[in-house]
Amino acid sequence: MTPRRALVTGGSSPIGAAICRGLSAEGHEVLIHAHGNLGRAEALAAEIVAAGGQARAFACDLTDIPATAAVLEALIAETPVQVLVHNAGTHDDVPLAGMSEQQWRGVVDVSLTGFFAVLRPLILPMIGTRWGRIVAISSLSGIIGNRGQVNYAAAKAGLIGAVKSISLEYASRGVTANAVAPGIIATPAVDAAMTRQRIAEIVPARRAGQPEEVADLVCFLASSRAAYITGQTISVSGGLG
Repeated sequence: MTPRRALVTGGSSPIGAAICRGLSAEGHEVLIHAHGNLGRAEALAAEIVAAGGQARAFACDLTDIPATAAVLEALIAETPVQVLVHNAGTHDDVPLAGMSEQQWRGVVDVSLTGFFAVLRPLILPMIGTRWGRIVAISSLSGIIGNRGQVNYAAAKAGLIGAVKSISLEYASRGVTANAVAPGIIATPAVDAAMTRQRIAEIVPARRAGQPEEVADLVCFLASSRAAYITGQTISVSGGLG
């Protein structure tokens, strides 16, 4: 395959890091976005470089649209990004009756408005190359909902609508847009919240998924092999939902 520049938001999270490693293994130069923990993203970039790949870390606040645009425009001044994986997201779970405006805005701004903030500076240079892959990491919560996650589910469902519309706008330019909806994935947060027994009770596959299983799908959708797949939402959930 032809090596291309790939940008992964939230790239040092467990799922993000697996995606970055996978894209690097396929020959991409990986731009690893961080918000509050640039050091962790830099450590991941160093790991990828030590393994023979190309990677660099950068930081910006996706909820600040002008600042994000300024950072990204500098990054793509010479070479466009042709693969965007929007993985950044945050939780602030509470039933709607007790949800504050900040809890609503904080979650929606990172996952959904953040997608707009990162894609808008990248899209014209991307379509100018006549080849692009956009993958938004949604969630099973965005498909079936989840108690206490009205904000999170709304943001993740919004990503599904966004990629469907983007797929229609740019399919003729060689750009695809798809959403990946993970279910219960083994991360430190999930391990702290759910026991293996509980996961086995609710997931038909009787286990949590691994970040690499999400990354494998993302890397396929980001490849030339997936050129005729666009506007789709694919769950990685072990049958849940």
